[in-house]
Amino acid sequence: MNLRRFLLLPLALLAATASAQIPAPAPTDGAAVEEQVRALAERPGITVVHLWATWCPNCANELKEGGWARFVGANSETQFVFLTVWDDGRDGRDMLARGGVGSQANVRVMAHPGPRKENKIKQFLGQPVGWLPSTWVFRDGKLAYAMNYGEVRFPMLQQMVDDSRAKW
Repeated sequence: MNLRRFLLLPLALLAATASAQIPAPAPTDGAAVEEQVRALAERPGITVVHLWATWCPNCANELKEGGWARFVGANSETQFVFLTVWDDGRDGRDMLARGGVGSQANVRVMAHPGPRKENKIKQFLGQPVGWLPSTWVFRDGKLAYAMNYGEVRFPMLQQMVDDSRAKW
């Protein structure tokens, strides 16, 4: 009997060690998502954070006719974060793909786990979230421009990205 316990102990230790090496799943709480986006925005260079939702008609309008796809392609040195909010944790990856967005190397698609109705987030990265879509331009981790109330006009966004990139 003692011999059996002696032989089983190394197996139990091996199993415990193996299970300890399994990586933890990606965080799904809102604070963790916010920290991930903050870390991306703090990278050197220009980062565009776009808050949107799959159910939002204004957000869908921005994807029509390849608007975002062309903009992302024309700004390959800019990183983009497409973050769904108020969408019950859905990331909208399929909707973005239909609009030609998401497969580019400079695009991250993420989802805030918060609900659409009650208890929805009202602030993200220290900025108010009161309307969708909202588009923010960061330079080296500092907010340069924020459009918080509706569809983006790509020539205007291009000017904001260019101005953010300029040395002043």
